[in-house]
Amino acid sequence: WTDGSLWLDEYASCCDWKGVTCGDDMNHVTKLSLSNNGLSGRLSESIGNLTFMTEMDLSDNDIKASIPTELGKLSNLIYLRLSYNAFTGTVPE
Repeated sequence: WTDGSLWLDEYASCCDWKGVTCGDDMNHVTKLSLSNNGLSGRLSESIGNLTFMTEMDLSDNDIKASIPTELGKLSNLIYLRLSYNAFTGTVPE
């Protein structure tokens, strides 16, 4: 990726990682803003574990494969941007 600030620091909280925003309690990821960051590969099914997430922007990367059905578990998600990747299929409800 193009900017992975603190992502490889084993002592850093994920809430300190570039592109990650956590809630006031600093225990739950609420926003992922990783657009145009040179990401590639596939989106993990583990994305469904981020149940407090309200916004996700993974646009303008090189993410491939189908959109995981687990994305449908994110009931708090109000903003989703996946454009300009190579996803297949549809966004789960």
